[in-house]
Amino acid sequence: MKPLNGMHHVTAITSSAEKIYAFFTNILGLRLVKKTINQDDIKTYHLFFADDVGGPGTDMTFFDFPGSIKAVKGANEIGKTSFRVPDGHALLYWKKRFEKYDIKHEPITSLFGIKMLFFTDFDDQEYVLISDENRNGVKPGIPWQNGPIPLEFAIYGLGPVFFRVNHEDFFHQVLTQKLTFKKVKDEGDYHLYETGLGGNGGSVIVHVAKDLPQARQGFGGVHHVAFSVDDENDIMSWIKRLNELGAGHSGYVDRFYFRSLYTRLYPGILFEFATEGPGFIDDEEPYETLGEKLALPPKFRNQREQIEKLVRHIDTKRSDKVYNKEYIDEVGE
Repeated sequence: MKPLNGMHHVTAITSSAEKIYAFFTNILGLRLVKKTINQDDIKTYHLFFADDVGGPGTDMTFFDFPGSIKAVKGANEIGKTSFRVPDGHALLYWKKRFEKYDIKHEPITSLFGIKMLFFTDFDDQEYVLISDENRNGVKPGIPWQNGPIPLEFAIYGLGPVFFRVNHEDFFHQVLTQKLTFKKVKDEGDYHLYETGLGGNGGSVIVHVAKDLPQARQGFGGVHHVAFSVDDENDIMSWIKRLNELGAGHSGYVDRFYFRSLYTRLYPGILFEFATEGPGFIDDEEPYETLGEKLALPPKFRNQREQIEKLVRHIDTKRSDKVYNKEYIDEVGE
């Protein structure tokens, strides 16, 4: 199989679409590039936060399932989502920013020689900021140009997801024999794997946690991870590959913004393959107003009146706002 390109997106569950919009927009400085619905549950929002243009490999997305319970963290789950920043100086900026806004975080640390900053949101969703300093591989995206974060410190893409598993050998086989990853480093209970061009945008980290109970999905947890492929031909190749493996899968799914395929190759973890296009700048929204209206793929547009009654209005208009770049004291301008 042609190697997977790396990260495409991560989809998680939130207790509040309004709160996650405020957190990602005002605290993290990521751009809401699409406010739409869960195409399998039209009463549920699906919010896409990404770089300036909604490029593949830069977006984290959220569902707000009505009545969802809180996630129980444990083994056999996608435990953490990471975001790329330019260097260690940027991590110092973010540490000060988190202190200013009372965001729960840990001291800056290092894993595999890469500087990292762990933090959580209001749902205890787990995140990591990861330094791109001295790391090559998959190129990052473009920071949100009009957001509140100085561009030299801003998030510009997804880094590796952290899997927490209790069956190390089985998961290693999934990554190396069924997917296209290669193990490159070990550090204690953590293992680094890369695919494609590698680097922070083309890697995953496996945390072996043998004594943890089984995780349970809910708000504050990750729903699935998507890896990037070039186009529909690659989706068809992966369908053929999964059929040869005898692995169950969704078949070809047209999400309009990209084409997808879903499979569970390991208990508790949903993998997606997603194409790099067409993208989020489409017939409904130009670059200037991405994420400001309730956008619907064509197959749902004749249901707009019904859908707008099912999902509450959220004000996400930003084209009439000016975000001043926010520097923090000791980091400097």
